[in-house]
Amino acid sequence: MSITPNAERKTLILTGASRGIGHATVKRFASAGWRVITCSRHAFPENCPWEMGPEDHIQVDLANPEDTIKAVAEMRVRLQQQGGRLNALVNNAAISPKGPNGSRLGSIETQLEDWQHVFQVNFFAPIMLARGLVAELERATGAVVNVTSIAGSRVHPFAGAAYATSKAALASLTREMAGDFGPRGIRVNSISPGEIDTAILSPGTDRIVREQIPMRRLGEPQEVAKAIYFLCSDQSSYVNGADLHINGGQHV
Repeated sequence: MSITPNAERKTLILTGASRGIGHATVKRFASAGWRVITCSRHAFPENCPWEMGPEDHIQVDLANPEDTIKAVAEMRVRLQQQGGRLNALVNNAAISPKGPNGSRLGSIETQLEDWQHVFQVNFFAPIMLARGLVAELERATGAVVNVTSIAGSRVHPFAGAAYATSKAALASLTREMAGDFGPRGIRVNSISPGEIDTAILSPGTDRIVREQIPMRRLGEPQEVAKAIYFLCSDQSSYVNGADLHINGGQHV
């Protein structure tokens, strides 16, 4: 990979970088020469599968609004290396609380504090980050990608009610953001993954694959990462307000 001068190198800020789709996204963008600033609840791990160091990692608890605001300030400082420009923001971090033995929490069982916790991470944090970085995105004519879920459009056997409704809200927010950010030259789109082969798959997913997915297989994290990259690249320069299904036809 050739070295690109800081003034020309593109930069991505990615939340939820610690596993699965986040890992694959870091590697996809890094292989294209992008600088990737990762964000997660944990400090930079020594066994991280990408080459970025602690200087390109921000530890932030997105469930805490004050901590999120502080993280935005830190992001803006770090973006000064790129002339205060941000080419892409990918809101990938999400949480989905479970009941006893990993059981699904429906709308009756979910406690109020769990609803609030989930929505803070899955819904409020993405708009807080995008609003806080709007000037940096505008300077780069950048893009925002919100990661929603197939669970946001149907009752899912494993995803809980709070997670599902937060993802549905995030899909609606994407449309609103596309209308509001578009005049500033910032494109906002979302992706809606289905069953992706990560460490957080629930028992019984094999039945969904057999009965609901026409392609009869799980998606791979790198397949999702490729779609995210497309929506952040010039190849999608006139795509705004779209929701891209990545589920092997599970939605049809």
